[in-house]
Amino acid sequence: MEWHVTDAQSLAIIDREIGDHVLSPAEYEIVRRVIYATADFEYKYLIRFSERALQSGAAALAARTTIVVDVPMVQSGIAYAVQNTFANAVYCSTETITRPQTEKTRAAWGIETLAKRYPEGIFIVGQAQTALTTLVNLIEAEEIHPALIIATPVLFFDEDDAKIRLQDSLVPNITIDTRKGNAVVAAAIADGLIDLAWQAYGLNKRV
Repeated sequence: MEWHVTDAQSLAIIDREIGDHVLSPAEYEIVRRVIYATADFEYKYLIRFSERALQSGAAALAARTTIVVDVPMVQSGIAYAVQNTFANAVYCSTETITRPQTEKTRAAWGIETLAKRYPEGIFIVGQAQTALTTLVNLIEAEEIHPALIIATPVLFFDEDDAKIRLQDSLVPNITIDTRKGNAVVAAAIADGLIDLAWQAYGLNKRV
């Protein structure tokens, strides 16, 4: 993220208002990015990090692992951070050319195609619930082994409990314990993680 003085002032206000918490410094940085993007302090309690999610995600970013997203909004939301750090390849499921398939949504079919192409990739699902369900099905079938999944789609219903199944899996993941969520939240989480990874791996020059 390219910071301006007004960004620093806004983050200082968040720091004052967020109050006590039990988050690690890295988790806190992610949470404050989401609050900054949404102006919703409830996310302090809603973002859930699996064990080693941040470590696994940072290592994968540093290894320039391919990133797969569900919608263009997430892709554009992380473009600046990616291009100015590790320069990972980023592919969008809804813009992937696939053969027509009536029983699946475009997002689900696209993410299945990309997941099989990049089975150890980083996956960011900010909007499409069907894309998340597809990923979880592939994980349970042991067809893919993602380095990290960030999942924040709106969930008015979830017949397959995809988010719970993801949280119960061995795949590193960052999710939200709420119905609400969107591509903005997913992009904010990813941006924060990219910046943390860039700092942690001590890269002193742009690629």
